[in-house]
Amino acid sequence: MSPTKIAIVYYSATGTLHAMAERLASSARAAGAEVRLRQVAELAPKEAIATNQAWQDHVEASGHIETASPDDVIWADGVLLGTPSRFGNVASQLKQFLDTLGPAWSNGELANKAYAGFTASQTAHGGQESTLLALYNSVYHFGGILVPPGYTDEVKFTDGNPYGVSHVTGGSNDVPLGTAEVAALSHLAERIVDVASRLRVA
Repeated sequence: MSPTKIAIVYYSATGTLHAMAERLASSARAAGAEVRLRQVAELAPKEAIATNQAWQDHVEASGHIETASPDDVIWADGVLLGTPSRFGNVASQLKQFLDTLGPAWSNGELANKAYAGFTASQTAHGGQESTLLALYNSVYHFGGILVPPGYTDEVKFTDGNPYGVSHVTGGSNDVPLGTAEVAALSHLAERIVDVASRLRVA
């Protein structure tokens, strides 16, 4: 049987979500999956990006990452969606991508896949859970199978987010992923590969 196919589709302004997506990709590959790592298109004007050096640096550093297309979601057995928290909601860049999936949705090409999400915010109570819940509204409409991590592994009692995986940056782009976040991302990747594999043969 061919490997389970996992699409990781995300938006990252200054690199935090990119680092999370890279960890998910490496863990999914280690679990035997074929992975497509894709960033969504940047919508912000160049003038706005230029006002934030970290944002500008990340745009330049991540230029080699392929831009997501609807085909990436259609292709996948499981999909991991990543967005920074924007006032407790999904970043417009990822939301715009999700809004382009209407034709695939109408053809039933988004249904019966495993989906989960990941996010980051500046503060511990900066809307991480509400961002993931808002993100999952699209999954419900797709007819997707939501696969949150819950408390299915001991690491979830450390990272404390049963809705997905989240990271607190503290307002700095220099705060790396901690041990708990790295473990939680690996667990989420392994879980999505496992459930997506089961759905393929159901």
